[in-house]
Amino acid sequence: MRIGELARRTGVSERSLRYYETQGLLAADRTPGGHRDYPAGAVDRVIRIQEFYAAGLCSSKIAQLLPCVRDVDGGPSSIATPRLVEDLSVERDRINRMIGELLRSRDVLDDVITTAKGQDAPGG
Repeated sequence: MRIGELARRTGVSERSLRYYETQGLLAADRTPGGHRDYPAGAVDRVIRIQEFYAAGLCSSKIAQLLPCVRDVDGGPSSIATPRLVEDLSVERDRINRMIGELLRSRDVLDDVITTAKGQDAPGG
């Protein structure tokens, strides 16, 4: 598939897809005319990449991680090294800290919302 179709199917900009390619995260063949031609599995690959970016991983960590997961379902493949496990454990701990901070922020917002709902409107 061409880059425009991959962008439409994944909701990721063409510019980002080209960036993924330069970072070694995504591969495309070239047509005789020089256009990128992505395999059908590229949709799943881009979804994985987006998930890892959303988790706060940088492109170099994602490049290390991608060979260790299946694109289709995100499940683990058999390729991993002890160093990668250590690095990813650090990332997991960072994500867990972020989750804790987000939960605390949500609790504060819930308290403010509850308090605000219980108050009369100004001037009332």
